[in-house]
Amino acid sequence: MTMTNYIQFTADDIDTATGSGLISTIDRDLDIKVTPFDSANENAPTHRVYAKSPRGHDIEVGGIWKKLNAEKRPYYQLSIKRLGFNANLGRYPGQDDIALQAIIEWEPRT
Repeated sequence: MTMTNYIQFTADDIDTATGSGLISTIDRDLDIKVTPFDSANENAPTHRVYAKSPRGHDIEVGGIWKKLNAEKRPYYQLSIKRLGFNANLGRYPGQDDIALQAIIEWEPRT
């Protein structure tokens, strides 16, 4: 199976795990890697998101934030501001691996 729009974390504890994945849209394919980000700021992301520049350099392109839903259960949001790309992370379809997260794109509300 060819997977697109995912992050494979190195551990089930996503808060502290590194990961790598792919974001594919109609106009781009981004190989990404994510690294945990530790900050005392409660509004800071849990992870920084990196992609490769055309010459192969790792550049920071976005972040992942931990949020709470209406039932106070945690979930994660990914944002790449420069591209206007926003997504939630969730269990990848047909998989039981908690560390494999689908990137589920959504449009921001105006």
